[in-house]
Amino acid sequence: MKRPTIKDIATRAGVSKGAVSLALNGRPGVSDATRERVLSVASSLGYRPSSTARALSSASADAVGLVLARPARTLGAESFFFQLIAGIQAELSMALLLQVVDSHEAEIELYRRWWAEHRVDGVFLVDLRVDDPRVPLVESLGLPAVVVGGAGHHGNLTSVWADDAKAMTSVVSYLLSLGHKRIARVAGLPSLLHTARRDAAFQAAAPGGVIVSADYTDERGAAATRELLTGAQRPTAIVYDNDVMAVAGAGVAAELGVAVPAELSIVAFDDSPLCRLIHPPLTALTRDTFAFGARAARALLAVLSGARPTDTEDTTPVLVPRASTAQISS
Repeated sequence: MKRPTIKDIATRAGVSKGAVSLALNGRPGVSDATRERVLSVASSLGYRPSSTARALSSASADAVGLVLARPARTLGAESFFFQLIAGIQAELSMALLLQVVDSHEAEIELYRRWWAEHRVDGVFLVDLRVDDPRVPLVESLGLPAVVVGGAGHHGNLTSVWADDAKAMTSVVSYLLSLGHKRIARVAGLPSLLHTARRDAAFQAAAPGGVIVSADYTDERGAAATRELLTGAQRPTAIVYDNDVMAVAGAGVAAELGVAVPAELSIVAFDDSPLCRLIHPPLTALTRDTFAFGARAARALLAVLSGARPTDTEDTTPVLVPRASTAQISS
């Protein structure tokens, strides 16, 4: 007679293989009713876990995971994640399991499955949201994790972050020193924690400043810029949440005949070669994103080695003035 498997139990109980693994191993993540049903089916089938499976379940997966819950077209336009991933990979002697999903729900389910199937030894959490459900989830699972960019919202997990609010304040102060009074901001996804922090810092430093939400793409950056430059109160300076939107904004300004920097100053977050190759080159907040990723990787390796959780502040992005910003004429 064929020995029953987890797949057989899952089919009979009407649940996933991951749920069966959770129930059989007494781990959180399934309801009491599901656990009882799984155990009952396993008993009726005469299921017994093999010694080999038990040995494998306690062994290292020799891999860590990174999930990006963003539209693929958005990720393809951003250099930030390429540099971050490169920095992470440079520090790892194990595999980096990278997956792009289309929703936060899919991301959460993936963590549950990775943990149940022991696919990874730990994970990086990026793009933290306010009251992010992933933090309590990985804590309850006991899945080692490092939160990248989660100052104050990382629970008991290790975090590595940079001060986005301080960086934004430095940009606004610089523009105010050039005489700009009508300053606007083209922001990233409003659901993200770092967007909220930048928004709050911008509003505090530039009372009355206008914020237009976008999604990091050139299309949305261009549309937001057009909206601002054709409005009743045209700004004399715009701060963009990434380089791609800033370059698109510069293109719209040229199309509308708004001279940069004589009539409009432009500043970008996430400095990249794009900012230096465009004419005029863009003033930008710059940091070593590769090194930031490497620091996050070292933090996760420390967690996997049994180190206590730490909260590490990375270098604050530094403003590099270039030819896209200038004193505004009164």
